[in-house]
Formats: sequence, C-alpha cells, structure tokens
Amino acid sequence: MVTIARYLTHPQVWIDPDKDVPQWSLNDVGKARVATLIKTNALQGTTRVISSAETKAIETAEPLAISLDCNMEVYAGMHENDRSATGFLPPQEFEMVADQFFANPHVSIRGWETAIDAQNRIVHEVNECLQLDSEGDILIVGHGGVGTLLYCALADVPISRKYDQGPGSGGHYFAFATDTRAPLSGWKPMENM
Repeated sequence: MVTIARYLTHPQVWIDPDKDVPQWSLNDVGKARVATLIKTNALQGTTRVISSAETKAIETAEPLAISLDCNMEVYAGMHENDRSATGFLPPQEFEMVADQFFANPHVSIRGWETAIDAQNRIVHEVNECLQLDSEGDILIVGHGGVGTLLYCALADVPISRKYDQGPGSGGHYFAFATDTRAPLSGWKPMENM
C-alpha cells in the first residue's frame, strides 16, 4: 500500500516586528483557511500529523490533528530557515534577501542559515519522521522556505526559488509518495486538496 505524504505550509500570519518570527501566530485569514480545510474532509485517511515547533505551524497542525482524531507530533528540526541574524525584515527587503538565499545556496546571506544546510536539515527530519510506520496518509505542516528546499530535493532539481510555493503568503501543499519520495504534484493552494 502506497502512503501519501503531504507537505503543507502554514497560511497567513500576524506580522509582528516586535516578536521573534518563529513565535508569530496565524491571523484571521490563516485561521479561516485551516477551518475551511477541516470542513472539506480532504485529509480523510490521514493518520499522522507532524508539525514544525514554530507557533504558526502548530496553530495550523493542531486543529487538523484534532479533526482527524490523531496525535500531533512536533519535530523541532523542521523549523523555517534560520533567519535570526536579521530578525524581522520589511517585506520588500525580505523578498530581496530570500532571492539571494535561493540563488546562492552555499552562501550565508546576511548571516542566514545557508539554503544547502537548511535543505539537508529538512530532508533529514522528513526522512526521520517517515521511518515510523503509518497506517494511513501523513500530513507535515511547515514553512515555505524549507518546503521549497524539500521539494527541490525530492524532485531532484537544483535549489531555485522558481520552485517556491507561489503568491498568497503560504497555505500551499505538495504531495509525495513515501516509498519513492517522488513528488506527485507541484505546489497547490490548500483549498485544492
């Protein structure tokens, strides 16, 4: 039996420059998108919900796990790429630095974790969580940056922002088979699950 894993990025968040980015919470739009996904029953058959330890990921994963009547597992190493060297950056500046991050995967841009290190970390964490047997499908809730790096690794393509989840401030997913680790799709909005 082929088990499907879905990697879902958290949807929209409250941007609070005075708070550490990993502690940001979902905003009302993000919460509404999670509630809508629950109502669709699109994740029926999912028996494991795995989350990054960041607040916004947990706030996405926890209601989904509750609705599926399964435990939520937290993997601290699934966090977004480490950007603590700069902390919050205004959106335009953030996009510019993110472009450099993906374009130069072996270089630390402004003190950020390198893309190749972040990719190795997320691939390792996903492989670790997939070592455990699953009776059904798996949902992994995480972040756009490392999600893109994971997609690139699974699709066996070079690290590039052209494989990013696209516009909309998160709330996208891709699916892959756990046996081959091959992506079954590119990124899609969570509403299309």
